[in-house]
Amino acid sequence: MYEMHFGVPMSGAVLNTINLRLDARTISVLLRHSGSKLIFVDPLSLPLLHDALHLLPHSHQPPRVVPIEDPYEENANSSVLSAAGGGLTYEKLIEMGDPEFKWVRPKSDWDPMVLNYTSGTTSAPKGVVHCHRGLYIVTVDSLIDWSIPKRPVYLWTLPMFHANGWSYPWGIAAAGGTNVCLRRFDAATIYAALATHRVTHMCGAPVVLNMLANAPDSTRKPLPGTVQILTGGSPPPAAVLHRVEALGFSVGHGYGLTETGGMALSCTWKAEWDRLPAAERARLKSRQGVRTLAMTDIDVIDRATGQSVKRDGATMGEIVLRGGYVMLGYLKDEDGTSRAVRPDGWFYTGDVGVMHADGYVEIKDRSKDVIISGGENVSSVEVESVLYGHPAVNEVAVVARPDDYWGETTCAFVSMKEGVAAPPTEAEVIAWCRERMPHYMAPKTVVLKPELPKTSTGKVQKYLLREMAKAMGSPRPSRM
Repeated sequence: MYEMHFGVPMSGAVLNTINLRLDARTISVLLRHSGSKLIFVDPLSLPLLHDALHLLPHSHQPPRVVPIEDPYEENANSSVLSAAGGGLTYEKLIEMGDPEFKWVRPKSDWDPMVLNYTSGTTSAPKGVVHCHRGLYIVTVDSLIDWSIPKRPVYLWTLPMFHANGWSYPWGIAAAGGTNVCLRRFDAATIYAALATHRVTHMCGAPVVLNMLANAPDSTRKPLPGTVQILTGGSPPPAAVLHRVEALGFSVGHGYGLTETGGMALSCTWKAEWDRLPAAERARLKSRQGVRTLAMTDIDVIDRATGQSVKRDGATMGEIVLRGGYVMLGYLKDEDGTSRAVRPDGWFYTGDVGVMHADGYVEIKDRSKDVIISGGENVSSVEVESVLYGHPAVNEVAVVARPDDYWGETTCAFVSMKEGVAAPPTEAEVIAWCRERMPHYMAPKTVVLKPELPKTSTGKVQKYLLREMAKAMGSPRPSRM
């Protein structure tokens, strides 16, 4: 995958990294929509690909399959791989190459370079197209913003199929870095890799931070030094940030989307914040931050008026961005592109946030995740952040539950940490919340689950939880 990030664009083709955790039906939809001509496949994903190819319509020309050998994988049968590719494998293809090949430069730096499908949960995920120019800008921007030194040692816990690993396949190469890749990972594997390879940098969604913070003492190994972690993808709870930094990690936080190809906002740290209590430092770091150097402009606007919201940290609006690495558009979707990117260049993210007095943006929710209870807007992210402060809570997701009296009320789905001697009851969790937030915000319903459903990129599948909450119906009328 790492080599593909260079070889495919250098051959004049467009790279589409497919999420290996998708099901066959979705992969077949992506292959048909993208019109892929060539598909490289890992041996463990070969059965999945075969199922996907069988689901393609008979009228659709399937892509040529090129299996990738893996000498470290015991289940990879070389004869099966060769047969699957009609005798051609990735290594054989490389051997056939010309060492003197002059790479195919784009006729324009606006030419498409990658196609990335969003990790949405609909039957037709959107195909985001980025050009050479945009990816160059976001890569250099990301190196500067994270202050990447020469020759870093980078651990891949962020999938490269997730927005091209936030541009770091190209960035780490530019810095002369070492890449440490894992076939599969858990907390024990990560801690072992950190120690063995003396890792300096890694990226990951908040779910990775949670994994590191909640690992048992027997799993943890001493860190080789301060390990820099860049997190994003969803707002990290301040309680989780606090626990991870207490273990010796230095956490950076940013905000980006598939449509920006990497981080567009960064929670730039101020030296004076070092003197604040740990809990307050974690709260400040959980904000999404200010624009990065190469992002031209950001704002939080009122959708009805198009005007900037007050810089009071309370008035909510939609986060909008404008800059050189906003996507070219959605593949074969002019209507979707025109709704997202306006003629003046502003990209409407669909994320709801506030602007603080110091100019730092903080996400409060996705537009569809704001809960309106009795006319009050409740941020599910804010409620989740409080719940993550409970010592027994492992994961939490908050959605709206229909309510005949209030319209909607807060419903929290919660999983507990392993090994908790006396996990709290649902009623105890509700009581704990009501002591720490306004009663209209506190969950009226708590559902305890062993594990929360997640997308293939580790995000909690709130649409499933919303369906569960909707199916519960309205609780008996009560006053808050």
